[in-house]
Amino acid sequence: MLKKFAITVVVLIVLVGGLAALKFSQFKTMGDSAKSAVQPPDAVTSMEVREEAWQPTLTAVGSLAAYQGVTVTTEAAGIVSEIAFEAGSRVKAGDLLVKFDVSVLEAQLQASQARADLARLNVERSRDLFAHNTTAKAELDSTEAQFKQAEADVNATKAAIDQKVIRAPFAGKLGIRQINLGQFVDRGNPIVSLQALDPIYVNFTLPQQQLEQIATGMPVQLTCDALPGVVVDGKITAINGEVESSTRNVRVQATLPNADERLRPGMFANVSVILPNMDHVLVIPSAGVLNAPYGDSVFLIDEKKDGATGEVSRVVRQQFVRLGRSRGDFVVVVSGLKAGQTVVTTGAFKLHNGGVVIVDNKLSPAFSLTPKPENE
Repeated sequence: MLKKFAITVVVLIVLVGGLAALKFSQFKTMGDSAKSAVQPPDAVTSMEVREEAWQPTLTAVGSLAAYQGVTVTTEAAGIVSEIAFEAGSRVKAGDLLVKFDVSVLEAQLQASQARADLARLNVERSRDLFAHNTTAKAELDSTEAQFKQAEADVNATKAAIDQKVIRAPFAGKLGIRQINLGQFVDRGNPIVSLQALDPIYVNFTLPQQQLEQIATGMPVQLTCDALPGVVVDGKITAINGEVESSTRNVRVQATLPNADERLRPGMFANVSVILPNMDHVLVIPSAGVLNAPYGDSVFLIDEKKDGATGEVSRVVRQQFVRLGRSRGDFVVVVSGLKAGQTVVTTGAFKLHNGGVVIVDNKLSPAFSLTPKPENE
């Protein structure tokens, strides 16, 4: 029995050893094949590091405001008897907008005028009598006071009538009317919006650290999503005298032409303050930058000649860089690169040091300082 068991164990050991030797031989063959295999080169696009002159700017988001803008109201209550404007029309300073019912006040004016006429006649008689010493000075003073009071009543009634007539305080464009004929309008109720839109203001804020870089008269450029592709030039006209304590920002106001009135109060806009000195910088497409917690890097393309065959191949080398501000599709390289070096612009994520690449710039995207993505 022991002899049969021993034979079985020996047979099993032989079988297991044979299988292990077979597998080891297979793995060795696969490893040798992997070592001898040549990885195909990766296709990438490239661009030379170039030096450009960039106009330095300070950017901010601003809000447009009317050069002059009010909501026309009334200082006296009344019933609307006439509306002399159309919604959205243009008016000049002093144009009639709305008239309230003044029939009662006009009747009061006639009565006040009659009393004033009578008081004037009494004054003339009293002066004539006083000149002939036939009346007392006190009587003349009394009639003159009555005359002045009657004139004051006439002027007060005229002023009350004027309050019932609403005129445009300045030239501009009207909004949508908020009243109707026959409607009772109380004091302070809105009637219509009036905006003077040419020129127009843009209000924005800048950090206090940039306060020393700006001054009144400096040029600004404005772009707005409502006007794609349009750049409006203006200039700084006012800088607030204090810094906001809550944000440590300073408010700035610029004035821009708006003859076609395409810019409207309340719009948001991107504002760029143009600084006077030009900066000469090295730039590369930001698509070629690999961002990592330990630093930003790019892949440089070097030419390497095979000593045996004489063939020239393109080999990549990772280079760490320090970056500055960006503009459009490009970013400024502060250190790490030189002008004329060639960097990988697309496909860098799949590369490694010493890897061989094929450059095919027919696949390169169109990099721009002012990209305008299509709204599809």
